[in-house]
Amino acid sequence: MSTEGQVITCKAAVAWEPNKPLVIEDVQVAPPQAGEVRIKILFTALCHTDAYTWSGKDPEGLFPCILGHEAAGIVESVGEGVTEVQPGDHVIPCYQAECRECKFCKSGKTNLCGKVRGATGAGVMMNDRKSRFSINGKPIYHFMGTSTFSQYTVVHDVSVAKIDPQAPLDKVCLLGCGVPTGLGAVWNTAKVEPGSIVAVFGLGTVGLAVAEGAKAAGASRVIGIDIDPKKFDRGMSCVSSSKYHL
Repeated sequence: MSTEGQVITCKAAVAWEPNKPLVIEDVQVAPPQAGEVRIKILFTALCHTDAYTWSGKDPEGLFPCILGHEAAGIVESVGEGVTEVQPGDHVIPCYQAECRECKFCKSGKTNLCGKVRGATGAGVMMNDRKSRFSINGKPIYHFMGTSTFSQYTVVHDVSVAKIDPQAPLDKVCLLGCGVPTGLGAVWNTAKVEPGSIVAVFGLGTVGLAVAEGAKAAGASRVIGIDIDPKKFDRGMSCVSSSKYHL
């Protein structure tokens, strides 16, 4: 039975208040409007940014909301004017949009797209400045334009990336945040050169992505530092060479 154009009721982890346990609720997810995409989320990871906002320390944090921004899923339906994805496509929601039209996207100097930032920062959709989530008529804010702690979510079409359907969704969900953050730190920010010696503080998802990026950039040594000894083996398997040290 097609759900296109219909409100979908599904499960979501709702943060009703800062620093209070998330609650699994039945949430109503409205159909996508023009320039929007509704996605069935199949896998979502947990990033420290989610915990930071949940803690109440995030000045942009809004409650009640549905957190989550590191996920992968399948397009359920699209709104008017959406051409780059269609129902059935495998996708990654992207908290950092790319419209390819604004001055930031065209600058070649930054990827901080400004097209939908004013809406995503306010926990709503740009089309009507309203949320697509509700519980018994009460609006629930979006988070980072993604809200992946829900079985279904609605995002702007400039905030979704189509991927190879053969890619394992339980792994590529990390491409939504942790992996590109680490690789970007190496390739775009530090601009690591061949022969460099790179120190990585913290060997979580981002740190391991930094190590991989440094290795790919030709670093002569990668030194990993972490207070958790259990991360040693994982870090070594990541770089797998005698010239890299943990």
